[in-house]
Amino acid sequence: MPAVVACRFNPDLKAKYNVLISAGKPPKLAITAIMRKLIVLANALIRDRRFWQASRT
Repeated sequence: MPAVVACRFNPDLKAKYNVLISAGKPPKLAITAIMRKLIVLANALIRDRRFWQASRT
């Protein structure tokens, strides 16, 4: 569920999702890729003991 919310509301992850979909990947595979990105991001934040900050565009 967090990956679906991230695909809808997080601009960076939404862009990645759209790139995967436009490349012809199935939606389930694209959401799974977003899940993995979220896990890697969470682990990096915990490892470095820092808080998530939205990218400034």
